[in-house]
Amino acid sequence: MAQAQSLFTPALIAPALGQAVRKLDPRVLIRNPVMFVTACVAALLTVLLVIGQDGLATGFKLQLVVWLWLTVLFGTFAEALAEGRGKAQAASLRAAKAELTARRMKSGGEEQVPASKLRSGDTVLIKTGELIPADGEVIQGVASVNEAAITGESAPVIREAGGDRSAVTAGTRVLSDEILVRVTADPGQGFLDRMIALVEGAERQKTPNEVALTILLVGLTIIFLIAVATVPAFAAYAGGAIPVAMLAALLITLIPTTIAALLSAIGIAGMDRLVRFNVLAKSGRAVEAAGDVDVLLLDKTGTITIGDRQASEFRPVAGTTPAELADAALLASLADETPEGRSIVVLAREAFGVARNTLPEGAEVIPFTAQTRLSGVRFGETLVEKGAVDSVLRAHPGLGETAAATELRRVTDEIARAGGTPLAVAQNGRLLGAIFLKDVVKAGIRERFAELRRMGIRTVMITGDNPLTAAAIAAEAGVDDFLAQATPEDKLALIRKEQQGGRLVAMCGDGTNDAPALAQADVGVAMNTGTQAAREAGNMVDLDSDPTKLIEVVGLGKQLLMTRGALTTFSVANDVAKYFAIIPAMFVALYPGLGVLNVMGLATPQSAILSAIIFNALIIPLLVPLALKGVTYRPMPAGPLLARNLGIYGLGGLVAPFVGIKLIDLAVAATGLA
Repeated sequence: MAQAQSLFTPALIAPALGQAVRKLDPRVLIRNPVMFVTACVAALLTVLLVIGQDGLATGFKLQLVVWLWLTVLFGTFAEALAEGRGKAQAASLRAAKAELTARRMKSGGEEQVPASKLRSGDTVLIKTGELIPADGEVIQGVASVNEAAITGESAPVIREAGGDRSAVTAGTRVLSDEILVRVTADPGQGFLDRMIALVEGAERQKTPNEVALTILLVGLTIIFLIAVATVPAFAAYAGGAIPVAMLAALLITLIPTTIAALLSAIGIAGMDRLVRFNVLAKSGRAVEAAGDVDVLLLDKTGTITIGDRQASEFRPVAGTTPAELADAALLASLADETPEGRSIVVLAREAFGVARNTLPEGAEVIPFTAQTRLSGVRFGETLVEKGAVDSVLRAHPGLGETAAATELRRVTDEIARAGGTPLAVAQNGRLLGAIFLKDVVKAGIRERFAELRRMGIRTVMITGDNPLTAAAIAAEAGVDDFLAQATPEDKLALIRKEQQGGRLVAMCGDGTNDAPALAQADVGVAMNTGTQAAREAGNMVDLDSDPTKLIEVVGLGKQLLMTRGALTTFSVANDVAKYFAIIPAMFVALYPGLGVLNVMGLATPQSAILSAIIFNALIIPLLVPLALKGVTYRPMPAGPLLARNLGIYGLGGLVAPFVGIKLIDLAVAATGLA
């Protein structure tokens, strides 16, 4: 993915300014009722400025008109800037979707066609080094695929027919072997197409909280509109009149323009921040739900454990000594740059003092392939291999019937029961033993779960391991609970049980067997390396296939809710301060007693009104960075969190306008603008 751009760069600001002006179109602006009302008031004052005849100085009215239009423009600019950041992300995705050619299979042979001509159900052949032209499912063969074009920094993954690793994505590259793929998406409907549309915000829907807040803002606007409409009657009762321009200024300072201008930007930025973590949310609703999660279900492998297993023990068979097994394992692993291979070399050196640092002269490295699932080295008449037990036995017909194979199966069963993974080692067709690869709990994972606990979130580890192994890993990792030997039905039942108790559940998975649970969970995060079924079922997709990012997703969800709450609190609080500026100034001539409310000591009624309007306009762009970046979230109980929010943004919202309006008033009075 592209790196996050800074907020205020020419590449973002110039297009955002143009888009902000286009968003002044009433058909677009009406989607934000508060800003639509502000625009209508600005248009009315523009007409009155031309007509005149209301007793106010033309220069004063002109300034009001300019600042009201700037208020609307700043509001549309905030939304346009948020959308622009998403479009910058989409540009990098679109670059990965250049026009590709495909080798489409047909009766009697194959034909070269543009990828745009492929339809769902077509079959294409992709060979080593070629780009996959369309989303699909592998129906024949097995290959190593580089998905960096999608994930940003992904290690190659295995894709094969059948099972849970069959889904492939357009724009990724086959690194080894070849595969036959059945296309599953028509042009424009692929996963990458949907990613681009979602990142650009074209399909972004308002979340329930956004809808509720919009209704509240509309309600307040209607109430204040009615209140302002009654002011002329009170003025007439007092024997005076208030110019329409003054009434317009009063209305704009009363209605919640600040939060209304920033609300859309907050929602768009919530999804955008997830994209910058390489997590794609299919809707803002999913991001918001993540902020309220009570229970987090996590797979063991790759989430709680490091996924890259580490060699912990050599188990020899058939009279082989541990040192002989260690020497052969090291030989087979010297050219293996995977974490598992490096751990075998380290264990052989540390445990048995094996001194080999290089392969014998003239040695031929046998690389791992998706077909053989073996690797090793050949030198002279010697062949040393390591790999999955079944793969080693299959490579040497008849070996599986030997006594050594029987002993090896006993050893591998013990390793499996202990929660490890066995890796067989053979030399010249003779079994030497097995390497015990152990799942290692991630460093710091206990602290991360403690952090979730402070958020009020209960963690549950889900694993296919036996209960004894699961309990040991759960205790070491510090999760609150675990579900062992879990089936798809078990996962679904657990999620439903939690939801029936009124809790929101997050779940991550990558296989077809995870799809029901992903669909049932309130926040379902599918791994990008998983199956099409899993990706369709989840409401988020982790492009890096790193389930530990669920913790970041929850934090970002809470940050979105906090940002919206903080800016709403600030907006309401600064409206209170603006009342003290404009109401005494407007009515002091009719009701001299209101002069005691002029606590800011503003120069004149006109300067007070103009200062409040200027502050009302300027506070919007000043808060744009906070809306897009988000409020800093720290795990703590709800009570202290609310107190902190009110203390910072409530008190700040009261103090800032008093200081800001006073400073603007001094400048206005000094320059004679009012």
